[in-house]
Formats: sequence, C-alpha cells, structure tokens
Amino acid sequence: MKPSTPVRFAMIGGGSWATALIKILSEGNVSIRWWLRSQADAEHIKRFHHNKSYLSDVQINTRKVKVCTKIREAIRDADYVILAVPAAFIADALKGLKADHFEGKGVISAIKGMIPTSNQLVTDWISDVYDVPSGKICCIAGPCHAEEVALEKQSYLTIASAGTHCAEEVAQLLTCRFVQASPLNDLYGVEYSAVMKNIIALACGITHGLGYGDNFQAVLVSNAMQEIRRFVDATYPMQRDLSRSAYLGDLLVTSYSPFSRNRTFGNLIGRGYTIQSAQMEMNMIAEGYYAVRSIHAINEEYNVSLPITEAVYRILYEGASPASEMADLKGKLS
Repeated sequence: MKPSTPVRFAMIGGGSWATALIKILSEGNVSIRWWLRSQADAEHIKRFHHNKSYLSDVQINTRKVKVCTKIREAIRDADYVILAVPAAFIADALKGLKADHFEGKGVISAIKGMIPTSNQLVTDWISDVYDVPSGKICCIAGPCHAEEVALEKQSYLTIASAGTHCAEEVAQLLTCRFVQASPLNDLYGVEYSAVMKNIIALACGITHGLGYGDNFQAVLVSNAMQEIRRFVDATYPMQRDLSRSAYLGDLLVTSYSPFSRNRTFGNLIGRGYTIQSAQMEMNMIAEGYYAVRSIHAINEEYNVSLPITEAVYRILYEGASPASEMADLKGKLS
C-alpha cells in the first residue's frame, strides 16, 4: 500500500543518475530536497525546471522537488538520503556532516563504485563514518541506464540490503509506470557485482577499441561472470543466483550498451588515448577506473583468480600495453 503522507527524500548529487532517480521518485507520493553543489545549476532548475547539464529533456516537478545548495538543509527532515555522486567524491560532498545528522534516517547508495582511499564499499563507509545501522542502509542496482529512464523505457531495479524491511520499502517507493523495483537481501554481493561489472565494461571497451569482435566480447563477458562469482563467493559467501538481473543483467547492459560510460572510457583507451585524455574527453566519471585499483588491493588478501580485472589494472595503473594485455588474456579465457 502506498503511503498516505509524502515520504521525504534528500538527493545528494546533480548528475545523470541523480536526475533519473528524481524523475522516478517524482511519480510517487514524495517530497524531495535536491542538493546541488552549483548555485547556478540550482537557479537554472528553479527557473526552467530541468537540469541543463544532464538529461536536459527531463522535466523536474518543482512542486515535489526543491533544490538547494546547503547540504544540511537538504537532509534535515529527510526520511531517506540518496547518495548519487561518484564514490571518489562522496567524502567531499558530505564534508561537515556528522553522525547525528543521519540519526533516524535511511541511507540509499545509488553509487556503483568504491571509496578509493579506504577500498571500502560505499555502504560500509557510510556505516563506519556516520554510524548508520545496517538495517537502515540499502543500495540501488540493476540494468537501468539513466538515459533510458529519461525516455521512460521499461526498466528494472533491485534494492539490496542486509535485511528485508529497508529494501522492501525503498523498492515500493521506486516502482512506477516505467520502473519495476524488487528487494533482495544480498547487499554485499550486489554491491561488489555492481563494482566489478564496471571493470568488465572497461575491458569490453578496450577490446572494442582494439578491434576485437562480438565473438570475443561474448566470451569475455561469460568469463567475467565466472570471475565475479569467484570474488563475491570468496568475500561474502552465501547462496545467491547470479543469473538475476541485479548481477547478470547489470553486467550485460554495462558491457554492451553505448550509454555505458565505463565501456566508452575503455574504448578510448583501446584506441590509444592516454588516461588523462580519455578522462578529459568524457563529461562523466567512469567508476571502474577507481574501482579496479580497490578490487586489486582487496584481492591481495583473497588471491582469487581475476585475469580480466588484473589485465585492466595493469593497463590503467602500470602502463601496460592494451594490445599486449588483451593478447595475453586471450589464452586465459575459455
């Protein structure tokens, strides 16, 4: 049953995914305070009812959505705080907030990345830094590109949490005319899968940039699914069905879609761009760039076989030749 009084959200972040989530939530009985770093962007949305920088065709319902540039004001009365900024910049975005600012609030991570300074999942970092109970934390996953949400194409989300109540409530709030959301009690498996699929998408982009075809990419993705399984089973063993859309579906869409920023970044690297020039070419952050270093560091403890991840790591952080690394990877796939 839908709540009779509006559920209060705070949205932290002004990019395409934040804008898409604003559109989804606005379909329901909610009120949203949307925190934006830029005063100019906030004023533009107030005046013209769209985000000029991302998904500019999405009309913002300003009866339900109030933009602000003071983060304490944004989260003050929120029932839920949604984090939708790149993982590398979340600490800076929340700078000045303390644990008591999050007291009694649910926190929803819409970030498919890792905290690079501590190699932590975003939900673990939120729990550690702001003392948010595990029962009040969940994450949004699934094959759902912001660009298709903007076009109201049918999409599916999975809301994962350590328990069930938080995920069930948030899934209900994110279900609308064109989005179906469902709960799942595998927070860590879903989060790690979401992180690793970005690394795989980088590999897919690199091979595409090098001229490899569809046959090779299909083998690469199928081997990647095995790689993800080995890693999540080693780090957080439990019974899980990796054929579900939160795992396999997200991997597929990120690996193949032209909307995938990680695939796009990898494609530039495969075509010969330097890291710096590829980053300058894009207007958005490729989470896989930071995540591969974190997964590499974590795997030093678990020593899981991750040939695709390690190839991407060597290309991005050790200056290895993309052509040589992918030629070597060919013999490790089956």
